[in-house]
Amino acid sequence: MRTKILVIDDEEALCEILKFNLEKEGYEVETAYSAEEALEMDLESFSLFMVDIMMGGLSGFDFAKRVRNVTATEHTPILFCSALSDEDCVVKGLNIGADDYVTKPFVIGEVLARVRAILRRTGITARRSAADIEQEQSIYESDVTFKGLRIDRNDKECYLNDELITLTRTEFDILLFFLTHRNRIYSREEIIKNVWGDDVVITGRTIDTNITRLRKKLGDYDKYIVTRQGFGYGFKEKN
Repeated sequence: MRTKILVIDDEEALCEILKFNLEKEGYEVETAYSAEEALEMDLESFSLFMVDIMMGGLSGFDFAKRVRNVTATEHTPILFCSALSDEDCVVKGLNIGADDYVTKPFVIGEVLARVRAILRRTGITARRSAADIEQEQSIYESDVTFKGLRIDRNDKECYLNDELITLTRTEFDILLFFLTHRNRIYSREEIIKNVWGDDVVITGRTIDTNITRLRKKLGDYDKYIVTRQGFGYGFKEKN
């Protein structure tokens, strides 16, 4: 069974370029030339949405908001591919819940690296067999806890005082990294390496935005994620 990706862009030629290169990597790819067309598809069957922002009718932001409000697709990763490169648009995309953002014109190798990084973080790889999936599902990982904060690594869920809190995959991965690497400050470069991997370019601003969002969701526990100006971030059991 191959990993299935949906490319949504009103530039048909760009859709075909992305489709060709992604299929060379072993993914199954479908395309849609508008958000409206994409919303008519079986979205639950896809492992990743690659979405343009500026399209006629519904924008990529509109599409992202809609899929984030549906249980079946609320955790499906989103990669925005857009000509909008100003900081406000990037931050808005991340705040909506996108896992990454790449600006046009882009180098296809960088896009493929970002796709691999997103799917690696979500536990999805190209051409996984049924036997591989069954073996993965048979591996149980114990919960990670700190006081009233608990991460279920098997169901990919986070609980605060036994109440489920909704995190994006990136927020989940950052918090999991912090909880399993406590009481040390990590530079942005170290966080990128451990959460995204070596083969993808992520800006420090992306780290800052995701950590700001994460803190807002952790309530009183936000104080345990500390900032050391000029150095980076960490999770301190005693702040």
